[in-house]
Amino acid sequence: MHEPLIGITTYLEPAARWGVWELPAAVLPSAYPRLVQRSGGLAALLPPDDPARAAEVVSRLDGLVIAGGADVDPGLYGAERDFRTGPPAHERDGWEVALLRAARAAGTPVLGICRGMQLLNVALGGTLTQHLDGHAGPFGKAGVLGEHMVTPVAGTLYASLVPEEASVPTYHHQAVDRLAPGLVVSAYAADGTVEAVELPGPQWVLGVQWHPEMSDDLRIMRALVEASRSRAGLTVAGRA
Repeated sequence: MHEPLIGITTYLEPAARWGVWELPAAVLPSAYPRLVQRSGGLAALLPPDDPARAAEVVSRLDGLVIAGGADVDPGLYGAERDFRTGPPAHERDGWEVALLRAARAAGTPVLGICRGMQLLNVALGGTLTQHLDGHAGPFGKAGVLGEHMVTPVAGTLYASLVPEEASVPTYHHQAVDRLAPGLVVSAYAADGTVEAVELPGPQWVLGVQWHPEMSDDLRIMRALVEASRSRAGLTVAGRA
């Protein structure tokens, strides 16, 4: 069967270094495209662009991943900035919100990872808690993932993929506060923090608070790839 094309959003950094060069760059940890590739998809990186072009980009994709990264600008959900909230990434915010809305309109399968889950909630009308004490991330060792258990909610898409309580790699300090209209919670941490959300209905839309790209568990990404393949009508002869 032909492999579906999965777009993955990227960071936009003022300076990145490779070889003798240090230049502005659109970058993404290689674990993201590798997870797509290991799960049977083709990976395409989507650097920030004009939000007006989001629908055109989505029309060429079979699936969409909103990657992790910087804190979501609290102005997007009408909140004042907490002093512990990181610097805004306005270009990413505008681009990724536009991609999410275009994917929602087109019925394109979507997976949000960490920031991507948080932005999915914001794009659909929800809000975030800007700082969680005691969670993995800046409160442990900087740049080192933590691990904690998440429990699926019975009857959800996520529970159908990962029915057991599972330990997940995590690095975050923000989380869902008010859930967006239409979304449902599909996993929790032991302290009640929302760890996964999804959109019930025919469109495949799932967000997870952790980092599946840093795990050997392919179940979530394989499900996105298969949903993208099915929606696109990909067969051994190409698109139906």
